[in-house]
Amino acid sequence: MSDRELLAKLGIDRPIIQAPMAGGTDTPELVAAVSNAGGLGSLGAAYLSPAQIVEAIKKIRSLTSKSFNVNLFAGGYNDAENKKDPQPMLSLLATIHRELDLPPPALPPTSRDPFPEQFETVLDAHPPVFSFTFGVPKREAIERLKSRKIAVLGTATSIKEARVLAEAGVDGIVAQGAEAGAHRGTFAEPFEKAMVPMIELVRGISKETSVPLIASGGIMNGEEIANSIDAGASAAQLGTAFLTCNESGASQAHKRAVLEARNDTTVITRAFSGRPARGIANAFTSKLEGRDQAILPFPLQNALTRPMRTAAAKRGDTRYLSLWAGKGVTKARSMSAADLVRCLVREMGE
Repeated sequence: MSDRELLAKLGIDRPIIQAPMAGGTDTPELVAAVSNAGGLGSLGAAYLSPAQIVEAIKKIRSLTSKSFNVNLFAGGYNDAENKKDPQPMLSLLATIHRELDLPPPALPPTSRDPFPEQFETVLDAHPPVFSFTFGVPKREAIERLKSRKIAVLGTATSIKEARVLAEAGVDGIVAQGAEAGAHRGTFAEPFEKAMVPMIELVRGISKETSVPLIASGGIMNGEEIANSIDAGASAAQLGTAFLTCNESGASQAHKRAVLEARNDTTVITRAFSGRPARGIANAFTSKLEGRDQAILPFPLQNALTRPMRTAAAKRGDTRYLSLWAGKGVTKARSMSAADLVRCLVREMGE
């Protein structure tokens, strides 16, 4: 499949994809604005209930007639296997909760994997594109998507994972380089082995499979998109670049921390969610540095830190926020999503 064929399959004019950013950052307004500008807007729906997914897709369709993507976590729900003593983490959070005037932290109930129910909802909603990360759905699920003419994208952080995705029959592979902000999509090996620079990963995967690639990781401008395409990608996926757009649902404190970054102070941390993720270092990541044994698995840790993160966002307190951002954080810009897409296209041409 050629570059143009992938863009046609995705229903877009430009090789620009707004990365799924679950947790409210990618609002329907952001998704639609990117799609209306010729790129592919993406809804990170992993934390949404089926009813919320239906409502969000309905809203997106009211704002655009163009193609868009819905993304889910196809794995990673292993808190049922948690054998760790939660007390060290509860004790650490108790101090922060008192500081934020919150009730003492309480261990949330074990949650079941929401993917099966979410997937059926997405299938019924019939978005033009479906993408996934943290794993691979069963082949039967991918065949059901394809039978409905829904384009399918999977996330790989290594050549090994790209091979798995190619065998599963995806239409495109998102090659997530080590520079990428937020959660690592690693699922087939320890994440430390899959910290491959984006350009190197794209080149490596392109030698192993004919499935079209979408470069992801630290891409912030048109020149970097062009470089990733020169390396073998058919398109580029940008998250941090769109996080600071007007339509983004990221908290003002999060946007400010990204826009004011003068150096790359991002780190890979499990502190907030239990899964490795890249974000700007702050007080909470420092508190958990060297204390991996206290961190509970995803999604238990994620649920446990949610009250802290919510309260911190309301207060504009960046010490306790998950400030997800990629290694290109110092190049972030504040503008509308449509203006950003236009800037990226112009920069690619230059």
